[in-house]
Amino acid sequence: MILAVCPLNRLDAHLAAHAPSHVVSLLSPAAEPPDVSNAERLHLAFHDIAEPREGLIAPHEAMIDSLLAFADGWDGDRPLLLHCYAGVSRSTAAAFVLACRLAPHRDEADLARALRTLSPSATPNPLMVALADAALKRQGRMISAIAAIGRGAEAFEGEAFAWDLSQ
Repeated sequence: MILAVCPLNRLDAHLAAHAPSHVVSLLSPAAEPPDVSNAERLHLAFHDIAEPREGLIAPHEAMIDSLLAFADGWDGDRPLLLHCYAGVSRSTAAAFVLACRLAPHRDEADLARALRTLSPSATPNPLMVALADAALKRQGRMISAIAAIGRGAEAFEGEAFAWDLSQ
């Protein structure tokens, strides 16, 4: 089971390289999701904010439920590709959430450290992680794991990576 993560401007290259069966687009509400023919698509539109703010759309419980349900429909034979605008916050949070869902035997802290190794700039959206922690009944372990790896390296754009959850 491979989760591929990339920023929007590298999406075409990663669609070609990974040939995913499923794609998750995590973009701002004004952004038009790119075409991803030959793949199942979930588009979640919200602002990359860590707490609700007036005039902006924050990630919410229903979005996390949609993300988890979408992953439940993935058989893992071909990669699932996640992208946001920069590949730093929303897509890395979604990858961590799905890793916790799809590899429930793995410790949250180990998964967070693996994410940091794969993406030095990863700074997973903390509100997404908190919502998923509640949905997955992890009793704060996901929140603590992401807090423990801290903010990622400063970057305009995150490094694309593939996370093999079968290892």
